[in-house]
Amino acid sequence: MSMSKTERLQVLIESEQRHRLEREAAARGTSVATLVRQAIDLAFPAGMELRLDAAKTILDAEPMEVPAVEELLGELDEMRGARR
Repeated sequence: MSMSKTERLQVLIESEQRHRLEREAAARGTSVATLVRQAIDLAFPAGMELRLDAAKTILDAEPMEVPAVEELLGELDEMRGARR
């Protein structure tokens, strides 16, 4: 991540958690702060709100008739053939 860091966050953690972070940071050759930022990005990826909204929209949609699998596969084959 190339954005400059402008926010400070203070978090209280267990001693054992701190030791785990320090061991992992040393093993990776990085800082504890970098591990924490990576963990945040992994747990809460950017754009997650958009994905959650999209999923909610899909799940809230009214049921619709869908062709048989064979028919859908045929349509996909036709579409793929049109692109070539």
